[in-house]
Amino acid sequence: MISIAVCDDEKNMLEKIEKMAADFFRKKNIDISVVQYSSGEELLKSGKRIDILFLDIGMRGMDGIETARMLRADGYKGYLIFITVLKEMVFMSFDVQPFDYLVKPVQEGYFENTMDRLLVSMKNQLSPEKTNLLVQKGCESNIISFQDIIFCEIIDRKVYLYLVSGEVIDYYERIENLEKKLDKRFFRCHRSYLINMNHLKSYRNNTAYMEDGKEIPVSRLRSKEFSKVILQYMREWGL
Repeated sequence: MISIAVCDDEKNMLEKIEKMAADFFRKKNIDISVVQYSSGEELLKSGKRIDILFLDIGMRGMDGIETARMLRADGYKGYLIFITVLKEMVFMSFDVQPFDYLVKPVQEGYFENTMDRLLVSMKNQLSPEKTNLLVQKGCESNIISFQDIIFCEIIDRKVYLYLVSGEVIDYYERIENLEKKLDKRFFRCHRSYLINMNHLKSYRNNTAYMEDGKEIPVSRLRSKEFSKVILQYMREWGL
């Protein structure tokens, strides 16, 4: 059975999301249980197992993003879907790893699309595909997981890979060639930078804030595209 929680300070939204979830999973012949919470504080105190959490961002008192941060800090590993009036708010939420967002008023068609992708993601987690980058430096070769790369920087003709371990690997490579070797979790936000969207913490004022504390500039020419990519990335990857 899948355990679902809905947290929103609007009673009608709690009822609407619960009904949508019940209708969707009934069609899939999947058993679920749904619990409602009217505040972030109430949710945090519950201590219940939650597989899928629908969380309103703009709640009174503790907002949804702060609630999510506290849940993740406490070890919550489930799927998080934000409910919001302004989709731009999700740009501040990457550090809590949301799967997607639903814009109020929530449309049934969009809700079902999100749930379809979530079920696919659940199945894929059982057999995740491994993706790696082969780095050759002189006679030495290294295999680096895409997930271990926070961002890539080009200085002169040399590429610097900044890894989650804190290590920095440098070698000679054209950034255009590197970009072709990486998958779509990487975005070239600037002529000198490729960032891994998995490690993006937040984005504001043409600056990408990464999990390692680095601040990466986003060029004005790419800023509009970057905003679209962030939202698309959340929908497709849910990481």
